[in-house]
Amino acid sequence: MKIDHIAIWARDLERLKDFYMKYFDIACGEKYVNPNKHYSSYFLSFEGSETRIEIMQRPDVAERTEKQSATHGITHFSIALDSKEEVDNLTERLRSDGFNIVGEPRTTGDGYYESVVEDCEGNWVEITVSK
Repeated sequence: MKIDHIAIWARDLERLKDFYMKYFDIACGEKYVNPNKHYSSYFLSFEGSETRIEIMQRPDVAERTEKQSATHGITHFSIALDSKEEVDNLTERLRSDGFNIVGEPRTTGDGYYESVVEDCEGNWVEITVSK
């Protein structure tokens, strides 16, 4: 078994697509549009990997509210780079471009070297070194 993809609802589909393409060197498939449901999506993929990210937008999907708990459900996903230096460099690039660094680069108790950043829509992305 494997994870085929994760899906993220987007407020601004094009902006979210551009974020992942710019900072994570991710490829983007063709935009899918279902005019009957007012639904649009892209599949983003990493070179050499079968796991993808699907980003989706539909106007009737409610935005997150303060009543929703941030402690339940998916809290982050991880994108692995090849070295600590790549993690450090990308973290600084994101910081310089104004993105919120939630967790500074560090070695965790379970042995991962990682940082955590909020993407342009507030999703937490753990940037780590491949094990």
